[in-house]
Amino acid sequence: MTADRPARAAGPGAATTTNEPDVATTTDEPDVATTTDEPDAATTTDEPDAATTTDEPVRLLVGGTEVARYVLDPALDARHGPRPYLHPVRTLGGTVVTDALPADHVWHLGASLAVQDVNGTNLWGGRTYVRDVGYTWRDDHGRIAHVGDVERSPGRYTHDLRWRDPAGRVLLTEHRQLAAVALTTQGPAGEVSAWRLDVDYTLSAPAGQDVRLGSPATNGRPGGAGYGGFFWRAVSAEPASVFSASATGEEAVNGSTEPWVALRGTGPGGRAYTLVFSGLGTGDRWFTRAAMYPGVGVAFAFERPVTIAAGTKRRGRHAVVIADGALDRATAATLALETR
Repeated sequence: MTADRPARAAGPGAATTTNEPDVATTTDEPDVATTTDEPDAATTTDEPDAATTTDEPVRLLVGGTEVARYVLDPALDARHGPRPYLHPVRTLGGTVVTDALPADHVWHLGASLAVQDVNGTNLWGGRTYVRDVGYTWRDDHGRIAHVGDVERSPGRYTHDLRWRDPAGRVLLTEHRQLAAVALTTQGPAGEVSAWRLDVDYTLSAPAGQDVRLGSPATNGRPGGAGYGGFFWRAVSAEPASVFSASATGEEAVNGSTEPWVALRGTGPGGRAYTLVFSGLGTGDRWFTRAAMYPGVGVAFAFERPVTIAAGTKRRGRHAVVIADGALDRATAATLALETR
């Protein structure tokens, strides 16, 4: 996988569509990298697809092995939804299981928190879905900004963030913790090579203002497009597959409230991997994609908007098991149980 530098997105006058909007359909798609001197786009480093940051990326380790990098302050075009994100994330065997700045959806940034409608501010990136119009470029993009470390150790990182609107006003404050945890689990062929990422965050609304979280679905888009929340853009050299405790396939799993969801993919080097997600909160739904691109998310507003009342908090706690190999349903279920 190469480290593309995203060009500036097209402005508000770009064409809209009511079909799946975010996929590049031509070679001159405005979000696809076409330049090497774009001043506010991500630049390359020694690590594939890593963005230039003003802070050194956090490195998460398991038993001395680096399994993930966390980019704190990516230098991205505002329309790509700048926010902290995890990439690359790897299995213990070294297979990369995230994608960042992909040509089809440049604003997909590894594993991150992102919501398309936060009191009218787009903190997901890309076009905004407008009721009765479709996806449209608007000057409504904000930024989720890292503001300070709380704890930094080889297997754990905690920091504070601010969710800001286009003018820089604070919409939400956030306290976020990431932890990399070693696992010892037996599968049909012996011990499974796997580790777990724990994601724990608290979103706090200002004392004087309710904060409404929405999605393309809550703004009128049909077809189960209720994305926005904790989202993992995976990478797969072959078509990925998704399944859960009782369902198989994107359509069956998308929008469900299953206790866990798994995605099987093939890394850039041809090695199989499996991700097992758990930790839906009250009212959350799974958002899954496999045919168009590989991805799994915890969707906050899959069918209806969610409001964080003024002066209150919303907490999320999710776990993702990152395993080498193509796991079966029974092994995935065993790994999911270890996260509870």
